[in-house]
Parts: sequence; structure tokens; C-alpha cells
Amino acid sequence: MKQLDRWFFRAIDIALVGLLAAMTLMVFGNVVLRYGFGSGLDFSEEMSRFCFVWLIFLGSVAAMRRNLHMGFDMVVVMVRPQVRRVLLTIANGLILACCLLLLVGTLMQWHINATNIAPVTGMPMSWLFGVAVPMSLCVGIMAAIRMVGYATGRLTSIPTPHGEVHE
Repeated sequence: MKQLDRWFFRAIDIALVGLLAAMTLMVFGNVVLRYGFGSGLDFSEEMSRFCFVWLIFLGSVAAMRRNLHMGFDMVVVMVRPQVRRVLLTIANGLILACCLLLLVGTLMQWHINATNIAPVTGMPMSWLFGVAVPMSLCVGIMAAIRMVGYATGRLTSIPTPHGEVHE
């Protein structure tokens, strides 16, 4: 199971690198074509925008796994461990609730976005907005696991991105 977890997040990291590279190449190529040759590729503007949205949403999954999201933990690190566990349980519960709202809202809008077409590429807009589904599922599952871990006492500390632990 741990190997599958590692492969899954490694695939997300590779996708992030690919999206960033594609976005950079399309924008740079379009700049060179516009200023050097007086023309450009219309689809590159739209596709770089699609890549940017996917980059942000998939990046939030990678950031959640590594605890890289911005947080205000001044109160959490100053309270007793029992209170800390309660606060972290509540915080992860709120993250889970937001993910559920995002998932339900995206699924409710799916038919509308499937019939809306991107102006240049002709792709259904559900390809653009559909990234909210895997993001909300992945982040929601991680938040639920952490919430249960803090509620049951299996998780007691706040891990930081660099491996330190606030006790």
C-alpha cells in the first residue's frame, strides 16, 4: 500500500513538471512567434491557461501531502497536546467539509461545463473545471485520514514540511 501511495504521488509530481514545462514552452514559443515573426499560435494561450489551472489544483494535492499549505499555527503550538489534537481534528474536518462542497458543486456543474466549448481548441470546459474532482477527492481523503488520526490519538504532533515536529 505504501508503494502504491509513493507511485501515485510520484505520478502527480511528474504531471506537475510536465504541466509547467508545457506551459512554459507554449508561452515562450508564442512570445517568440509574436515578436519575432508577427504571428502566434492561438491555441497556445488557451492551452497554457488550461495547464495553469491543472497545475494549481494538482499542486494543492502535492502540497497537502507534504504539509506545505500556509497555516496559522501560533495558537495550536502554544496549547496542551490534548487541546492541540482537538483543534487539529476540527481543522481537518473543516478541510474535509470544503472538499465535499467543492466536489458536489463540481459534479452539479458537470453537464453545463460539458456543453460549454473552449473558443479556440473546441475542448469541453469540463476538461478545465473537472480537475476539481480529483483534487477534492485526494485532499479530502488526506484530511479525513488526518482527522481520524488526531481524533483517535494516533497522530499527536504537527509535522512540518522540513521534518521537524511541534510537540
